[in-house]
Formats: sequence, C-alpha cells, structure tokens
Amino acid sequence: MPMLEFKGKQHIYAHHLTVPYRPLLPDPARSCRSAGADDNLIVHGDNLHGLKALLPRYAGRVKCIYIDPPYNTGNEGWSYNDNVNSPLMKGWLRTNGPVDNEDLERHDKWLCMMWPRLQLLREMLSEDGVIFVSIDDNEQHHLRMLMDEIFGEDNFLACISWEKRYTRSNNAKMFTSVVDRILAYRRSSQLVYLREPRNEKSDAIYENPDDDHRGPWTSVSYVNPATRSQRPNLVYDITNPFSGEEVSHPNNAWKYELEEHRKHVAEKRLWWGKDGSLKYPRLKKFLSEVSVGLVPVDLWKHGDTGTTDEGSKELERVLGRATFDNPKPTRLLKRIIRLCSEDGDIVLDSFAGSGTTAHAVLALNKEDGGNRRFILVECEDYADSVTAERVRRVIEGVPGARDAGLREGLGGSFIFATLGDPIELEGMLSGEALPPWSDLAAYLLHTASGVSAGAGDLAPRNDDGLFHSSDKLNYHLLYQPDLKFLCSNDAVLNEERAKRISAAAREQNRKAVVFAAAKYIGQRELSAWGITFCQLPYELSSRVE
Repeated sequence: MPMLEFKGKQHIYAHHLTVPYRPLLPDPARSCRSAGADDNLIVHGDNLHGLKALLPRYAGRVKCIYIDPPYNTGNEGWSYNDNVNSPLMKGWLRTNGPVDNEDLERHDKWLCMMWPRLQLLREMLSEDGVIFVSIDDNEQHHLRMLMDEIFGEDNFLACISWEKRYTRSNNAKMFTSVVDRILAYRRSSQLVYLREPRNEKSDAIYENPDDDHRGPWTSVSYVNPATRSQRPNLVYDITNPFSGEEVSHPNNAWKYELEEHRKHVAEKRLWWGKDGSLKYPRLKKFLSEVSVGLVPVDLWKHGDTGTTDEGSKELERVLGRATFDNPKPTRLLKRIIRLCSEDGDIVLDSFAGSGTTAHAVLALNKEDGGNRRFILVECEDYADSVTAERVRRVIEGVPGARDAGLREGLGGSFIFATLGDPIELEGMLSGEALPPWSDLAAYLLHTASGVSAGAGDLAPRNDDGLFHSSDKLNYHLLYQPDLKFLCSNDAVLNEERAKRISAAAREQNRKAVVFAAAKYIGQRELSAWGITFCQLPYELSSRVE
C-alpha cells in the first residue's frame, strides 16, 4: 500500500502513546441537568489530551465519530482554527509535538496535527463503528492516504460529496466550490453493510394499480444482463397469461432459475401490464417486504442534507446572533448519525465547533425516543459560550423559535468538564522506583470508581489480586513494585486466571475490572466473560461504572 511521507512523521508516529492522561474535571456550574457519570459530555481542552482522557472509559465503545477538522486553507481571519500558522497550532507544535515547527510547511504541520488524533479516534471506535471526516480539496488527498494507513485501505467506505451550497460565486477566478468531501471509514470488517432509513420520497415509487391485496408495489426487470450463452441455466420460455404466447428473450437470459420462476408465477408476482401488453414480464417488489432500508449513495444533495447557509441560520436562531462561520447543518449530522448508529449508541465529535453534532443527537432522540449519547471536545475559548451554550438552549428550549420542538426544548443533559493536570505514574513515586501495592490500589480505585479508600484499608484478598468489591464490580490488581515481576507471566492476565475471576464474579452477580501490565486474551472474549481489562500504567485514570 502506498504511504504518505511528510516532514515530522518520524517524530509524530507514536506521539499519541506518549500523551499523558489528564483527568476530566466536571464543572457543575457549566453543566446542564447533569444526570450522572454516564451522561452526555462536553470537554473543553486540547482534543488530543481530551481523547486520551476519554480513552480508558470509552475505548472501543463509540459507534459513530464525526469530525470537522481545520480545512487548512490558510485563511488568517477565520476564527475556527483553519490556519496551521495560528498561535494555537504553533503552541501545540512547540509544547506538545516533538517537531521543529520552523522546518515544516503548512501541509506538514496539518498532517502532524491530524496523525495522533486519528490514531486515538480509531481506538475509540467500536469494531462495527464508522468515522466520518469533513474536508475540502486542500487536504482531501493527503487525508485519504493518512486514513488508509491508520484505518486500513480495506476499511475505506466512501468519499461522499456533500453539496454545501447550490449557487456559484461570481468572485471566483476559476471554479466555484459547491461541495465538500466527507471521508467514511469503518473500524473493521465486522461492519458488513450500511442502510439509510426509508423515507416518503423512496416509498413514493410504490403503487397498487391492480389492487393487489399485498399492498403497494414496484416492479423490476426480469431480464438478466448476462447473455443466453453466458447463463444457459437461466434460459427457458415464459407464458404470457393474457395471450398464451410463449416468450423468450432473443439475446439475454432471465434473472431467475426455472424453479424460482414457477414460484413467482404461483404467487402472481409477474407483471405484464394491465392488459398484458408488456413484451417481457417484470417482477413485483412489495413495500411491505422492504425492511432493510436504502443503500447509501456518495452524493448528498443540499435538498436532503442542508447547506452551510442553513447551518448558519440554525445557529443564529438558537443563540440569537451570528457567532460562527460555515457551521454544519443539523440535517447533515442527522443523516450521518442515522446511517451508522442505533438507540443507546455513543456519538463522538472531537472538533466540536458550534455543537451541531450534539444538537443532531438530541433532535434524533426527540424524534424517535432514542437514547443516543454524545461526547464533544472543543479546544477553543468558545467551548462554553458557543458550543455548550447552544446545547443548553436546545435542551431547555429557545423562546420564539418557529420549530415547536426547539421552542419547547429537546430535553437531555450533559456534563461540562475541563482537563486537569497530567496524571503520570512518576508523580506517585515517593523515593522508590514503583509505588507500594496498597498505594497504587487506592489510587486506581479512586480514579476508576470515585470511591475513596486509604492505602491501609486495601490489601489483596486472593491470589488473583481482588482488592475491592462494589454492588456490581470486583476490582483486581495484578502488581508488585518490582520491574522483574511486571515483566513476568505472573503480571499478565491469561485465560486460566480470567476464567477464574469471571466465575467468582458471576457467583456474586457481578462483573470484574482487572488492572495488569498485559493480557494474553482479547477484550472481546473478556467482555463475554464480564471482564474489563485496564492496562498499567496507561489506564491509571480510567473510570469504570
């Protein structure tokens, strides 16, 4: 597979692994109707650090990711971080990126910024999850190669052309851009198909001109594109019931074998026209039998999915002022979310901008009674005044809004959080290379569950490191303050130990959380046994409910 090379790649390649965990610090004053730890979430902070903070709890659990990263047009005046030469981008490269930003071109900087974020986003996706990335032609070709390398070219789904506007600009010197691209990738081959919900337009082709008791139907050709010589097993005569004439196609075979055809005749599924005047039969397809939805296409017209102008007007109606350039319309995000998520799924947007993704999730939940959840991450200062404020208003209601649902409020809630100081293993050291077992157990219990316990109150209860039990969970720590031990098989969660831990937890109607340096069994199998694995030292700040 061809790979994209850019300045700084060798330095940034594994940068996502070195980003320290920073705890999420809930801010009750800026939260909205907070409903507990599993609530919707808006995080203000660098999205690279925000994703790392979310990883322990949400890795492998997010069904749908949508991001609208900087398009990198070089537009100095755009408030959304479009320009990689902005102070924010320079600051990130200087303080967080091991790259000499003075030696990089604009495209190199953009790629250095995107690489570690995409790596973490991939880890957030469930095995059947999908990521959608909006982009224009400035970086679309670079982004495609970047995502091929990170997600795998076999997991590329589509390059969707979204009609963001439908008028041309007479100020353009060459071409007017009326489309943006949306790259779609799945996490793995576990996702085997996607379907869009049916709608009035798609159902309008179904009619019932012969008053068939099975209801509205449409018809499809009975003629096979293959020739008679190519498919001789599909060549036979068909009787026209009106004229009694034996009909065959001079060049092509039929689509169905003879036994299937006889079934169609018996079920009266062949359509010859009201008076039998059709030269060849067509097959009836009934609306009542259509349940799998529509195969998605890669051209999304503005009439179905909205425009940036529509997005701007939506935002202005909610906030009462123009605050953001070119926000995405909720119709676009609703189409994306419908396509790949179901009730209870998590939707993530780590370039949250004006908060359209959260608005779309809440609107869909209102429409179908669903319980999808959103996670937003926004680094800019407007995370509270624009991103979160929009979500607060659509939750609680917008007085004077023309849309009744928006006027009354869409319902919902969220936790607003910021990022605390980095949590690193080295910060726990007190003169020794590694912290004592009881100190580490107390720290993990607090960060994993919010339960406070003094180090002296905890000790391993059995050989499998059980140190605490709640109503729902058993907590295990496989650890000794000895590097030799941590590199041995005794520090690894293997199949024998996992089955033993699982059996003990199930006897108590609980699940288990195991902290260890490594595992010899996949999380899918562990999940089936009711075990969540947290790797040391990289998941010290995980919270498990």
